[in-house]
Amino acid sequence: MPPGVHVTSTAQAPTPPPSEGRTAHPDHLGHVIFITASAAMGGFLFGYDSSVINGAVEAIRDRYDIGSGTLAQVIAVALIGCAIGAATAGRIADRIGRIRCMQIAAVLFTVSAVGSALPFALYDLAFWRIVGGFAIGMASVIGPAYIAEVAPAAYRGRLGSFQQAAIVIGIAISQLVNYGILQLADGDQRGEIGGLEAWQWMLGVMVVPAVLYGLLSFAIPESPRFLISVGKIDKAKTVLAEVEGKNVNLDHRVAEIELAMHSEHKSTFKDLLVGGRLKLLPIVWVGIGLSVFQQLVGINVAFYYSSTLWQSVGIDPTSSFLYSFTTSIINIVGTVVAMVLVDRVGRKPLALVGSAGMAIALAVEAWAFSADLVDGKLPATEGVVALVAAHVFVLFFALSWGVVVWVFLGEMFPNRIRAAALGVAASAQWIANWAITASFPSLADWNLSGTYVIYTIFAVLSIPFVLKFVKETKGKALEEMG
Repeated sequence: MPPGVHVTSTAQAPTPPPSEGRTAHPDHLGHVIFITASAAMGGFLFGYDSSVINGAVEAIRDRYDIGSGTLAQVIAVALIGCAIGAATAGRIADRIGRIRCMQIAAVLFTVSAVGSALPFALYDLAFWRIVGGFAIGMASVIGPAYIAEVAPAAYRGRLGSFQQAAIVIGIAISQLVNYGILQLADGDQRGEIGGLEAWQWMLGVMVVPAVLYGLLSFAIPESPRFLISVGKIDKAKTVLAEVEGKNVNLDHRVAEIELAMHSEHKSTFKDLLVGGRLKLLPIVWVGIGLSVFQQLVGINVAFYYSSTLWQSVGIDPTSSFLYSFTTSIINIVGTVVAMVLVDRVGRKPLALVGSAGMAIALAVEAWAFSADLVDGKLPATEGVVALVAAHVFVLFFALSWGVVVWVFLGEMFPNRIRAAALGVAASAQWIANWAITASFPSLADWNLSGTYVIYTIFAVLSIPFVLKFVKETKGKALEEMG
């Protein structure tokens, strides 16, 4: 995810105490899991809001009678909000707290859902998409940061994975909800249900998880790190006892956190330059490369446009929505596989296997889409091959680049530049995401097979990039990076 949240303290740095946090075990692990899962609801909404638009694309095109270029901008405009939200969330959380930041995101998700479901015109639909994107950006930062700050060290890795799991589950649930609504509308994306068109319900249903996220934020404690930063030591101790256990020496833990906060180096963009010149350090370029390749293979086409894609080659809307859901399930399966294997086989081998698998699957899709349509449909053989290859592509992405890139970005940079380098890499990822999202409709109109050839080329190029420039980080301490 984008860079985490950083706080400062004005107290004098204490003498280093013995580490208490590493061996802390909560008295009630179930309660800690509840806290983590509640925070991860932001990740669920991240995934849900990002992909729910998939079910409304063709209806929006028809409702407002717009071309592919305009349609692409309406879909991609949310990414502007994502970038702004991600860039500002850390500062907001440092000023008012992590919980308040979650509550702001919940309100934005809710308002965006209502506004998107009841637009007056295309321009305000685009505005509500930006609002939702801002909430996504905030959730992408606050969720992982909060979980890292409240999770006991012994469980941090497993609890931290809740955010990624929540994102892919959110993607899957959004497609399942879209499919269910389409069934109620007799397969017509513009069919009326209770006075609204089906696509409006698809965008509006997000109100439910958004409100739930807001309510859950009132049931979980503020981060002890933030509480200490604003001088609320007693409250911080209460939270630490709640999440790490009553047997922990709370005075030592508070001192430990204060010391860590004082010893942090606040990295800036200047730290990423070679000798103060406008030239980025090589390791930063590697991080940018990983972020960009993750998007340029076209993965978000599968989550933003898959219904449109399948309908363009003759598959009926109901079936296209079903395939969007099954693709999301494959995404969950692949993510679980990656979470199991990333610490066993290493990051680099997974990335290479994923690149090879994606390249083959994308090439097969390009071949299938090159067939001439018969009565507006792909021939039977090519149609089946395209569907299978699309699912294989998502599987190989999910079990490799979908997870591995974020692991690399969290580990590969030296301590002194980690936060700033992560920010630059995350920004590059949003930009690449926007480029793919905004260009796909026009590229597909030009030549769908050619579009997939382009994605195939990027998948192939990622292999020598990983082999030559990316170093394995498995089993290395963060202090060894550089």
